[in-house]
Amino acid sequence: MGSAKISSPTRKARIEEMRRAERARERRSRGFTIAASVVVAAGLVAGGVFLVNSRSGDKNDAKGSVVSGRWATGKDGVKAWTGKLSRTHVTAKVSYPMHPPVGGNHNPVWATCDGTVYTKPLQDENAVHSLEHGAVWVTYTSKADKADVDALAAKVKKTPYSLMSPYENQAAPLILSAWGHQVTVKSANDPEVDKFFSTYVQGPQTPEPGAACTSGAM
Repeated sequence: MGSAKISSPTRKARIEEMRRAERARERRSRGFTIAASVVVAAGLVAGGVFLVNSRSGDKNDAKGSVVSGRWATGKDGVKAWTGKLSRTHVTAKVSYPMHPPVGGNHNPVWATCDGTVYTKPLQDENAVHSLEHGAVWVTYTSKADKADVDALAAKVKKTPYSLMSPYENQAAPLILSAWGHQVTVKSANDPEVDKFFSTYVQGPQTPEPGAACTSGAM
């Protein structure tokens, strides 16, 4: 896949270190909650017109060009998006050219991706934000074999920076996605499953490595 290999123990240690740092940041942020709330409230009163204009700008960004480019498929079957993947935070719906999406403008709130298995579909805009943080997103349709779904769910639950959800609007029963990358797998036992996780969970494609995957949208 053209990326450096990282041994499993080293990767696990790095991810655990990121999670400890994230928990420390969350504890520090709670100490500033009251002061920040006062500042935000004052800003809302003084800058109401500005905030309205900013929200309008978000919507315009969502309606504009989100991504440009095309897929390039490697010998291993992994598709890489070869063009632009914009990263603007927007509050409106985004029209993605690929399903599931692998990048582009997205919601300011990520989908919780700390080994999280969802039984209902996610909003694309939240899931794309999770990919920006270095998560691997496993999606499946109603045509997927239940045994494969269960096995993939078990793998996700053991893997920080991953998430899983049903997704009917995709071309195959089982698809794995990361920021700018995607692969179709035949089953949970497909060798590409472990390879994709090993390469792309907090992999070199990650725009924001170490960013939070907890306390997001559920």
